[in-house]
Amino acid sequence: MRITLQNIGKKYNTEWIFRGVEFTFEEKTTSAILGRNGSGKSTLLQVVAGNIHPSQGQATYLHDGKTISELEIFRHLALVAPYQELIEDFNLQEMLSFHFSFKPMLPGFSRAKLISLLGFSETGRKQIRQFSSGMKQRVKLATAIFSDVPLLLLDEPTMNLDKAGIDWYLNLVNDFAKNRTVIICSNLHQTESAFAKTSLHIEDFK
Repeated sequence: MRITLQNIGKKYNTEWIFRGVEFTFEEKTTSAILGRNGSGKSTLLQVVAGNIHPSQGQATYLHDGKTISELEIFRHLALVAPYQELIEDFNLQEMLSFHFSFKPMLPGFSRAKLISLLGFSETGRKQIRQFSSGMKQRVKLATAIFSDVPLLLLDEPTMNLDKAGIDWYLNLVNDFAKNRTVIICSNLHQTESAFAKTSLHIEDFK
């Protein structure tokens, strides 16, 4: 998927969070949105996801030679974000069943294989609310990355992950996110998004 931002701006009340953003996220390329905490990275990603309407400008989406409307873009993406909530009354099997009832799973995978890759084989019927913060983050990442969609949006994907978890994430992206458009919001460019081919510095658009 190729995403083009044209003169994108967002303001709340009279304060501009960013304005005049001109950038193209190229098809099948990993890109990073970089900036300090509170600089507007997550807001821009929400604009890209179609969850927030920009105050000015427009985003256009092109996939397999066809234009996708802003109202339909949610069908073609998977999102991981700190503000994203899991259904904590579910156990892992129920969480995976629920998620993949809305998004198709990558070909060749099953819930059992996904649980094995997560390393959670002994969680049984434990509710998500009993998972550690790192385990919850792994669930978020796995459900997104193993969704068969052309666009992955990852907002601070290594949040709550330890060194082993970060290595797991990097391997997952390297092995299973190829041939998709990946956009990573990060203020840790040397870890979670160092492999990005292009980058947008949000503070250039203040």
